[in-house]
Amino acid sequence: MTDWQQTRYFPKLEKHQAHIWRANLDLNKREITKLATLLSSEETARANRFRFMEHKRRFIAARGILRQLLGAYLAINPRSVDFSYGEKGKPALSNATEIQFNISHSQEYALLGFIPEHLIGVDLEYQRAMPDALKIAQRFFSPREFKTLQATAPEQQAKLFFQLWTAKEAYLKALGTGLSDSLTGVEIAFDRNQSPYLFSLQQKSPPISDWSLYSCTPIANYSGAFVINQPISAQQITFWHWLPDLLPKQ
Repeated sequence: MTDWQQTRYFPKLEKHQAHIWRANLDLNKREITKLATLLSSEETARANRFRFMEHKRRFIAARGILRQLLGAYLAINPRSVDFSYGEKGKPALSNATEIQFNISHSQEYALLGFIPEHLIGVDLEYQRAMPDALKIAQRFFSPREFKTLQATAPEQQAKLFFQLWTAKEAYLKALGTGLSDSLTGVEIAFDRNQSPYLFSLQQKSPPISDWSLYSCTPIANYSGAFVINQPISAQQITFWHWLPDLLPKQ
């Protein structure tokens, strides 16, 4: 299990570090109302388009938390954070290049990654039952990945499927291409410790040696992964648990 640290004062992000945050999006009414005040008018309009209140509240929480964290990293008002979007919808900061970020949320949890200067992609998936895991893998995974999944005990297939899926999607999100690029063009393998790594890439991107891939477990029954276009050791990565009353250091 990943060791998620708690702090009530905002940690400093050094140049050669990465911070990965997990956040529970099922907050009480007071906390949702507070985070809603941080959103832009466009984000508020998006929130109001959700049909179900549960989805609206989680969207407000995710965007509000993202703004709060970016505001603290950049030492600006969270309401002043200005986003731009890539061709495939990847968010970035309009006027700040010193920090890169990415966010993913599934069910009641969000995963957020931050690093100075280098590309980062994160993905989070709830490990639901996957009776058609092999069928999907045969279509979207490489032959090697499919055979690995096929050789796995049935009760472990869903967990392995989501490990592969989140690693692939995190890489594509780091590039800003999303799932529009073929998942088969990103091949994941596992080392002797069963940790995933990028095995081969078909997309036009920096070579494999320029990338780092890590998996994480935000909480039981969730799979998370993040990919950074920089060789980075586990000692340079810190995992944080977001708290509603998190404050920047004075």
